Amino acid sequence: MELGVGMFGDIQHDKNGNIQPAGPRLQELIEEIKLMDEVGLDFYGIGEHHRPDYAVSTPEIILAAAATVTKKIKLGSAVSVLSSADPVKLYQSFATIDLISNGRAELVAGRGSFIESFPLFGYDLKDYDALFEEKLDLLLKINNEDPITWKGKFRPALNKQQVLPRAVNDHLNIWVAVGGTPESVLRAGKAGLPVIFAIIGGNPAQFKPLFEYYKEVYQHFKHDMEKFQVGVHMHSFFGEDSQQVAEEYYPLYSSQMDRIGRSRGWPPYQKQQFDLGRTKNGALIIGDANEAVDKILQMQEMFGLTRFSAHMDVGGPSHAALMKSIEIFGNKIAPKIREALKK
Repeated sequence: MELGVGMFGDIQHDKNGNIQPAGPRLQELIEEIKLMDEVGLDFYGIGEHHRPDYAVSTPEIILAAAATVTKKIKLGSAVSVLSSADPVKLYQSFATIDLISNGRAELVAGRGSFIESFPLFGYDLKDYDALFEEKLDLLLKINNEDPITWKGKFRPALNKQQVLPRAVNDHLNIWVAVGGTPESVLRAGKAGLPVIFAIIGGNPAQFKPLFEYYKEVYQHFKHDMEKFQVGVHMHSFFGEDSQQVAEEYYPLYSSQMDRIGRSRGWPPYQKQQFDLGRTKNGALIIGDANEAVDKILQMQEMFGLTRFSAHMDVGGPSHAALMKSIEIFGNKIAPKIREALKK
């Protein structure tokens, strides 16, 4: 099972409500990715957002910068909002990262958990589903055909066009991120695409039918099970002392949940939710190394995972705290998980 980190580039907020400038946060991100590579984590993903509480609107630029200071770690988006992007330009950007990094790029396509990109780039939310379906079709055709002839509703047609540069070995690794709808699972399974599920609340066991459905669809369409890949993305944070890291992290985490919740009509986030999420049946992996090992292995056994992504910067923890969490993940958690999975 691959072990890595996902981030959204959360900007730090101090006690007085002052917001960290984007520039310093972006520079910190590069240092954090460099450390992930040094401690032997398998992959890194950065999300695309167009909001004041996140520093990253163009994952591909962050990943290109990270490619120059890393050697082994896979570099991908988490996610690229495909519905409001141009698949041609998106492929070109990630193929370029793939070439710079000697084949380490990944494109994780999704609809995104926010909608700011739709009006920003001139799209109508009423086309939410149709946009994603058509653009995923085009992205996959670009990846598989050269030159390409294609016609759709939302973009000018392509007639025997070359899309350049091409990724290493003329193949870009493309994943699909899903939030938990059967329709999304069906689409990915039919196409034979790797899937990563975002499990950020409730009891993870509730997702088990969707994992089983994805595998059934994948097999039904006779895709190669040797290439079968499925992962989870879960809110995670690690420290030396479980109770201490929970107490220090809760104010940051709850503040971010409330910032998001105000725009979505959610009730204020409660300490009880946080504490419940940290239990065996919860979706938060926040604590010390031993707790994290047990819970990640529990997720692997429950879902048959080939990938676990620790979403580590929710709420904008300090750079020092993130570096410590990454160090613990790479040096203490990952080795124990890898050893356990060998048995």
